[in-house]
Amino acid sequence: MTENTQIKLFEDKKVRTLWDKEREEWYFSVVDVVAVLTESANPNNYWKVLKNRFKKEGSQLVTDCNQLKMPSADGKMYKTDCMNTEQLFRLIQSIPSPKAEPFKLWMAQVAKERLDEMQDPEQGIQRALAEYRALGYSENWINQRLKSIEIRKDLTDEWKKHGLKESVQFATLTDIIYKTWAGKTAKEYKEYKGLCFFGR
Repeated sequence: MTENTQIKLFEDKKVRTLWDKEREEWYFSVVDVVAVLTESANPNNYWKVLKNRFKKEGSQLVTDCNQLKMPSADGKMYKTDCMNTEQLFRLIQSIPSPKAEPFKLWMAQVAKERLDEMQDPEQGIQRALAEYRALGYSENWINQRLKSIEIRKDLTDEWKKHGLKESVQFATLTDIIYKTWAGKTAKEYKEYKGLCFFGR
């Protein structure tokens, strides 16, 4: 699975998402969705009770649930229960909530944005800018982030010109760069800083 973790906003509430490039589908943090729909003070506990109910009913929904690494409040990456769009629609039907329909529309919009960005990458940049601002990042931080994405693209373009293949070779070179200036691999540094990248 080639992953791209992002934080989306639904009515100012954070929903951790992950784009699987290979399957070309979104995965959503179940606990975040439960928090949005129920407005529970303890969405983890709500999901735990709901999971037990599903298991007793013999529902396949819990079995099909994916454990994917996502950033937590402390900035570290932890395995989190996630569902794709189809699974999530089934989950939403099991939670009585006035926000169910608006949330379904929001999910459809998230999917549409991804398709639009694949046709016009500039839309992805504009969306990322809006989401960074909504998450409270400063203009200076945003500008630095965009510059780093541009530099990274130029660098990977050069690597491709010289016959290097994506995935393992790119990851190795990226780790060398990170180790040189941060003393950590790319993954270690991102986990340390709790970063969620919109373009990888």
